[in-house]
Amino acid sequence: MSGEKEEKCIFCDIVSGKAPAHRVYESEHALVILDIHPYTKGHCLVLSKKHVPWWHQLTGEETADLFQAANTVANRMMKTYKPDFVFLYARGRRIPHTHLFLIPTYGGDVLDRFFNALENFQESPAQLAALKDPALMAQAARELSEAE
Repeated sequence: MSGEKEEKCIFCDIVSGKAPAHRVYESEHALVILDIHPYTKGHCLVLSKKHVPWWHQLTGEETADLFQAANTVANRMMKTYKPDFVFLYARGRRIPHTHLFLIPTYGGDVLDRFFNALENFQESPAQLAALKDPALMAQAARELSEAE
């Protein structure tokens, strides 16, 4: 748990054992715990033992260990819960201490719907541009004007 701290950090307290947590896995540079606000059963946080806001501020060795811990636990999730996939993303904004979210994700759940919406948004500029086609505009106007 090296690194500069500006103020009290709950994740540093968890890593040092001063705060309670449901520990799932531990390595030299990482600690995996259950999230206290889970999206699904088994939702975990992979905490860096070093206090830095962003994962890219870690050394190569620390980063490799952090992601290896995530990989180990994600494989356990796949075996235990059999989700469609394990969602992973890195955080550090709300709690300025590097942590990765690992969330077992299933078709139709909140994260699956979120990603489907994001994919549609990524594709939408072309879809929206196509709606400007004069024939499609005339069709939409006809459909709406004839609707009762």
